[in-house]
Amino acid sequence: MFGAGGGTSSYEEIHEADVILLWGSNAREAHPIFFHHLMKGLDNGARMYCVDPRRTASAKFADVWLGLSVGTDIALANAVGRHIIANGWHDRDFIAHSTTGFDTYAAVVEPYTLDRAESITGVPASAIAELAEAYATAGKAQILWTLGITEHHNAVDNVVALCNLALLTGHVGRWGSGLVPLRGQNNVQGGGDMGALPDRLPGFQDVADPAARARFEAAWGAPVPPEPGLHLTLMFEAMETGALRAVYCIGENPADSEPDVAHARKLLTDLDLLVVQDIVLTRTAELADVVLPASVAWAEAEGTVTSSERRVQRVRAAVPPPSGARDDIEILADLANRLDGGWGKPTAEDLWEELRSLSPVHRGMTWSRLEAAGGLQWPCPTEDHPGSPFLHGWLWADDLDGRDPAPFSPVEHAGPAEELTDAFPLRLTTGRALDSFNTGVQSGGLDSPIRYGDALDVSPADATQLGIGDGERVRVVSPRGAVEMAVRVQAELPTGLTFTTFHFPELVDVNVLTNDAWDKRSGTAEFKAASIRIEKLDEVEVEVEAEGPVAARKPA
Repeated sequence: MFGAGGGTSSYEEIHEADVILLWGSNAREAHPIFFHHLMKGLDNGARMYCVDPRRTASAKFADVWLGLSVGTDIALANAVGRHIIANGWHDRDFIAHSTTGFDTYAAVVEPYTLDRAESITGVPASAIAELAEAYATAGKAQILWTLGITEHHNAVDNVVALCNLALLTGHVGRWGSGLVPLRGQNNVQGGGDMGALPDRLPGFQDVADPAARARFEAAWGAPVPPEPGLHLTLMFEAMETGALRAVYCIGENPADSEPDVAHARKLLTDLDLLVVQDIVLTRTAELADVVLPASVAWAEAEGTVTSSERRVQRVRAAVPPPSGARDDIEILADLANRLDGGWGKPTAEDLWEELRSLSPVHRGMTWSRLEAAGGLQWPCPTEDHPGSPFLHGWLWADDLDGRDPAPFSPVEHAGPAEELTDAFPLRLTTGRALDSFNTGVQSGGLDSPIRYGDALDVSPADATQLGIGDGERVRVVSPRGAVEMAVRVQAELPTGLTFTTFHFPELVDVNVLTNDAWDKRSGTAEFKAASIRIEKLDEVEVEVEAEGPVAARKPA
């Protein structure tokens, strides 16, 4: 929609926001450093509206919590947009000058009345109306989101629905107002920036662009295919058809992190060759034919990382890696040299200088500037450029800096791919806990007094209806498989919704349950919306699931 793969705003801008719309994000637990910035905004008088199916630790700081049904984000966003238009709160001048497609957007959102949105989302019409007015009339407003809206089968549409609201109100392209996707872990932004995307070269340059490819081909002395590669989900589909027979996995643990993980493990096991390069022996590494021990990037290596605010910072080795582990750069260069790539022994600085010679948004960030400045935000096109605290200021320029206006992109509501049924009447959603990290390979070995997440959170009403108590072990079943786990009764959880984390696969193999429906544009699976049932163990002997019998033990 805006032509750049990064958040529009600096962290500091939220300190001055008048309205904060936190949508599908438990930032207090999943992004605690950023949440400190958000708290400064609240301390300075900002109002916060939190859209989340659960009343999370973050939602408890909000002025209003809008507890929507899982997978109804587009219906809510469209209703907000319609209410803004109906009351004349949209920025007509900005829309006329900086956007296209408004009339079509207005027509698409027109049926999403407050009453209809309430019936779809479960959010009271009065709360939707209050959110719409607060966001539209604020002097400065930000929308923040994370995996709560992107881990769905219509992930891109969910994000686009929020971007439409920014275009409608002019809350983008200026200090204090913006669209802020919070990245899920260290250097996710940097990975995309460096070209770790199937359709992009470094600097988010399209592989289909002949001019961009020509620059890289001249530097690399090799052709660059114009066709996009496979994203992660398509890779697994290619494994199933036999089109993909070898995988080189670097710093990823798909044998624990993929949805319908039992199926994913079978596909990994059936490969002709699996190479894993990682800092610990993950479950994926245990399946590998070859394991290449790597150093820890944030403590044992030289290089750069890029944060969610597009800030590139230097990373310096604090300690040497343990014996046998090597820097990722050294491993990759050694492998390339053995394949007659002729890479030599490049340093992190060598690679950075090559990168900035090819990526216009990084061109002004010399190694010495990064060292001296403590970090610079892209785009930084020249060596005298200060970097860019926020993006898309061109939307407010008289001539749009020669660019095309930003298009509205109307989208329609579509609920979860997997509907609730009599056999599977409960919704399961997954997320993070404060003290743990992803599949637990880095955090699981450390004790924590605040640790939780290996139990299934259930509402008091559901616990009563099922006849289960807090701490009781149960069998949790989805159309893909079953696991045993304890129950944690949580008063803040709505009836019909359950929650757990994915941090403890050795204790609870939760991704056996999750849904592998995926978004065709982003490749992201629908981790946030599986259907399940809960069974008491003393009533279970053997059940037959889609892929065969699954036995459950009776308690002694």
